[in-house]
Amino acid sequence: MKIAIGNDHSGVELKAEISKLVEEMGHTVINFGADSSESCDYPIYGEKVARAVASKEADCGILICGTGVGISLAANKIKGIRCGVCSDTTTAHLVKEHNNANIIAFGARIVGLETAKDIVRAYLGAEFMGGRHQNRIDMISKLEEE
Repeated sequence: MKIAIGNDHSGVELKAEISKLVEEMGHTVINFGADSSESCDYPIYGEKVARAVASKEADCGILICGTGVGISLAANKIKGIRCGVCSDTTTAHLVKEHNNANIIAFGARIVGLETAKDIVRAYLGAEFMGGRHQNRIDMISKLEEE
């Protein structure tokens, strides 16, 4: 899979480690994130990853900012994006299984490296369950049309 990764200044070091993990798992990383710890604006990177996923340039995305919240809010403004903030592995697999999230986000100031790796493994190892969950995804998609 092609996985888009984006981050602001707070996630530079964590992105490097997560990118290595994703590549070790056999996936291709597309880097849309900041590569410097100089202060920058997370909405730029949330949008870049979201547009890559929405256009199918990437199969899914991973976003990192201080908490994961701000960058996820930006990503969720792009039509077709369902980005969930994950601070644990249960959320990481359920956000894919139940919500068919095409992007996950987490906070470099919230989760440590090993938890972040576990979150990524859980998300990438999960599959959308469909069924009653698809009905809910359809309802969310309909909201984008209003």
